[in-house]
Amino acid sequence: MLGSRLAGLGLALLMTVSACSGGAPGRTAAPSPPRATTSPEPTRRWPPAAAAGTAGYLAPGSDPSVLPGPVLIADKGNNRLLVVSPEGQVLWEWPQPGDLAPGQTFLVPDDAFLTPDGRAVVATEEDDFVVTEIDLASRRIVWRYGTPGVHGSGPGQLWNPDDAMALPDGTVIAADIKNCRLVELSPSSPSPVWTLGTLGRCSHAPPDGFGSPNGVFPLPDGHFLVTEIRGDWVDEIDRAGHVYWSAHPDGVAYPSDSNQYRPGQFMTVDYSNPGQVVVFDATGRALWRWNPSTGNGRLDHPSLALGLPNGDILLNDDADHRVIVLDPARDTIVWQYGHTGVPGSAPGYLDTPDGLDPVPPHSYADAVGLSAPAGRARG
Repeated sequence: MLGSRLAGLGLALLMTVSACSGGAPGRTAAPSPPRATTSPEPTRRWPPAAAAGTAGYLAPGSDPSVLPGPVLIADKGNNRLLVVSPEGQVLWEWPQPGDLAPGQTFLVPDDAFLTPDGRAVVATEEDDFVVTEIDLASRRIVWRYGTPGVHGSGPGQLWNPDDAMALPDGTVIAADIKNCRLVELSPSSPSPVWTLGTLGRCSHAPPDGFGSPNGVFPLPDGHFLVTEIRGDWVDEIDRAGHVYWSAHPDGVAYPSDSNQYRPGQFMTVDYSNPGQVVVFDATGRALWRWNPSTGNGRLDHPSLALGLPNGDILLNDDADHRVIVLDPARDTIVWQYGHTGVPGSAPGYLDTPDGLDPVPPHSYADAVGLSAPAGRARG
């Protein structure tokens, strides 16, 4: 099926980035300019600034000015969350000794996003089958849905949840991959308060069936952008289950975590080796593509890319153990934290980074207008 779609790409393939050893890939078109941001200031000063003289750890040639602020990273292989400054300084790390209560664990964080009020982080421990919220002030887990190490579909159970993200009303939206459903979770409910999809119906038939959904990202109008692994589908859908469009992003084998780059333009990554980043429209037509097959630009199983206010693209290159920023206007890597192909836990190293979010006021929640002035209510 992939081969037949590749054969029909036509002019879209002309935008494919060519591989050039030791040089930047070629291009014929860049995405439209980025959307304007009017996000409010964060509700608390977090993370703390680096102490004077704190070393930074960036790849040679990195330009700190391309980032609007620090970046939260889910460092999966190291079982931790990090916040890294644009200069490559580690500003915050969790958990530290004493952060976890007796008997608590924090394993394989797959994604992490700031809550709309900027007071907490929601982390998805996909392979441990739980969604966890960490309060930034107390550094404690304040809510968890799922049973660590136990998958299922009953009350309090998930099966490989992905991309859990808090909404302004205090609920959390997530893709429940192997249950083939979308769920909305609440601290006041032992079961999902909203679902779409049918347990066991794991093929593309939204809203009744989803082919292993691995992302459900809020959009500014209250809709959601859903990514389905099986069949290479991206769908725009609302809470009532109305499907506005479904498309195959051109030439993508394993779509992951599709989201809005700017109005009318969407972005996905191809969780493959070599991987790619594709900006596309609602028909699936590629508007820009990054997919070098050789050299430092080659990606190895990237899982998430987010647009920055300046139009650059922040992404985690999982199996290369790095987080990078791409400049689509120049088709080049302009910032990197992590050593390409070398896992580690020391400053400057990552091990399978699988999630990220810019710190407010530039988080994904800010970018799509989800910011909330009040803290989350708890049941």
